[in-house]
Amino acid sequence: MSEPLLRVDDVDVFYGDVQVLYGLGFEVREGEIVTLLGSNGAGKTTALRAISGLRPPRRGDVLFQGRSLAALPAAERAGLGISLVPEGRELWPLLTVRENLELGAYGPRARPHAARNLEKVFALFPLLRERSRQLAGSLSGGEQQMCAIGRSLMSEPVLLMLDEPSLGLSPLLVDQVMSTVAGLHAAGMTILLVEQNLRKALEVADRGLVIETGRVRLEGTSAELSANPDIRAAYLGL
Repeated sequence: MSEPLLRVDDVDVFYGDVQVLYGLGFEVREGEIVTLLGSNGAGKTTALRAISGLRPPRRGDVLFQGRSLAALPAAERAGLGISLVPEGRELWPLLTVRENLELGAYGPRARPHAARNLEKVFALFPLLRERSRQLAGSLSGGEQQMCAIGRSLMSEPVLLMLDEPSLGLSPLLVDQVMSTVAGLHAAGMTILLVEQNLRKALEVADRGLVIETGRVRLEGTSAELSANPDIRAAYLGL
């Protein structure tokens, strides 16, 4: 079997003296959508931050395309094609939509293709073309999420990580965001998804991992997890 695109290997992560991840390990293969499931505080966001380099592990390693990322800062990991759409979007509110998008292509790998990729983002999210001169901070929540995803796509990601992309959105906008995620996957994008709407996450994902108190407690295909009575009771309200 081929080498996974991403391997998280026995990772411990701390915030000061507080340990959040305990020997966390999992793999993501090229072309998959894998979703991390679990309650608030389980360590899902911390796992994404460890992969992106924003919260480096104290023990263990993260390997991308077979290469250890232990010595690489966040900016260099982004240059390899690891892109994070953070929880809460984290746009630059006083810059325009277009300026936010263009900053997504700041790295040397993506910069030569910025104009081409901007057109791709506008084709994916036509509303962003209409709002391109508008300040990002004046967008609605759904529009901001489109802009945040578009900004990540500008970097030409090999691995796209999304942290709670439906947070605070109406049911209609949740459907739109998840449809976008499914479309990116259909086009070949490898995606690691953290999402509180577990039903929607399992609808689009190939596989899921249940994280509890910083450890993987259960994993399986989306169909297996959806049919698991413990998951249905604990997370799906069924």
